[in-house]
Amino acid sequence: MGKIRHYRWIVVGLLFAATAINYIDRQVIGLLKPLLEKEFNWTESQFARIVMAFTLAYAIGLLLSGRVIDRIGTKLGFAITITVWSIAGMLHALARSVWSFSLVRIILGLGEAGNFPAAVKTVAEWFPKNERGLATGIFNSGTSVGVVLSVLLVPLILSFGSWQQVFWITGALGFIWLAAWWVFYEVPSKQKRLTAEEYEWIRSGQEEAAQVQVAIRWKKLFAFRQTWAMITGKGLIDPIFWFFLFWLPSYFSSTFSLDLKKPSLELMIIYTATTLGSIGGGYLSSLLIKKGWPVLKARKTVLLIFAFTELSVFFTQFANDAWVAVLLISLAVAVHQAWATNIFTLATDLFPKEAVSSVAGIAGMAGAVGGIFFPLLVGYILDRFKAVDHLTGGYHLIFSICAFTYLLAWLIIHLLTRKSGRVELAELIPKG
Repeated sequence: MGKIRHYRWIVVGLLFAATAINYIDRQVIGLLKPLLEKEFNWTESQFARIVMAFTLAYAIGLLLSGRVIDRIGTKLGFAITITVWSIAGMLHALARSVWSFSLVRIILGLGEAGNFPAAVKTVAEWFPKNERGLATGIFNSGTSVGVVLSVLLVPLILSFGSWQQVFWITGALGFIWLAAWWVFYEVPSKQKRLTAEEYEWIRSGQEEAAQVQVAIRWKKLFAFRQTWAMITGKGLIDPIFWFFLFWLPSYFSSTFSLDLKKPSLELMIIYTATTLGSIGGGYLSSLLIKKGWPVLKARKTVLLIFAFTELSVFFTQFANDAWVAVLLISLAVAVHQAWATNIFTLATDLFPKEAVSSVAGIAGMAGAVGGIFFPLLVGYILDRFKAVDHLTGGYHLIFSICAFTYLLAWLIIHLLTRKSGRVELAELIPKG
């Protein structure tokens, strides 16, 4: 078996592809929303309950999957999670009611929950600290590419098939990825395609690994302020991005009469911007670290920059032209992905890699819990204000909430980590 230079970037490519498929399967229902609403006569609140079913299951799945992946490892953990969510994605084709759509969304949420804990742990295993921000940004950009691909795929499939076929085809993509993952992935110590030079480079930039398998007190993670900083960074912010995923197509359809049965240049531009934000955000913090900045200071500085930039989404409510809205929302979602990249990387900065997946799972669970309640609020606001303003009813208030939440989140993160350093492995291992 031949050696391959820079094999760690091939690993990132696999993580990127998995994340893209994750978001294709997640986003399909948002693009089909106007079609499904007409066929099944859903209200905004009923659609919100379907979204809530997914986010509730996603929250539970994140809480469990992080711990499981820390125990069974990234190779098997990723294989299990993508199998579950791919089957669930295909089962959407059999749903016919709010209840049945909610059920398959629950299975999808449980499966998709394993993606980010496994991906963050893989980055911690394969990259030195000064490359983790960029590596995380690259795989996290898969969220953006997945959404863009869904914007292209859904109208294409609808042009020759039904909405059921959309779910069958997109759900099957995960099994193609699974074959590649099983063939090409192993942890660095077992990867025979890895050169000795690259293996030493990876090891030289990491903390010392435990010599034996350790049992971490999972509940003890909640005793650390660093864990609560991660919970804040995801819990307050993730629901905003999910709003952009699930309601943005409907917003452009109702406000600017966008035809969602055709590929949408507006949506493709917006979701492509998230790719730039994800990679750029990871690159910026990694650049500051390479220039000698303390790791935590670099991460928090770029988070503050992004929080101020996100205030621009407030002005979306005054946009009377679709392309002005595209510009403002593109900036907003790009900044969100830059924020998300640095929050994920923060887990590898604050915790040993033996606990990274668990911490990422806990933080992701917090984001999903926020995602349970925010869609209900969105649905309530939209239904209530629709009678007042049939074009933009309710979206004004929602965009205002989105604009200011990032600064609040940054302030809490700063206060929680101001006097806190890295959690050492010994602090997490049971004594005696």
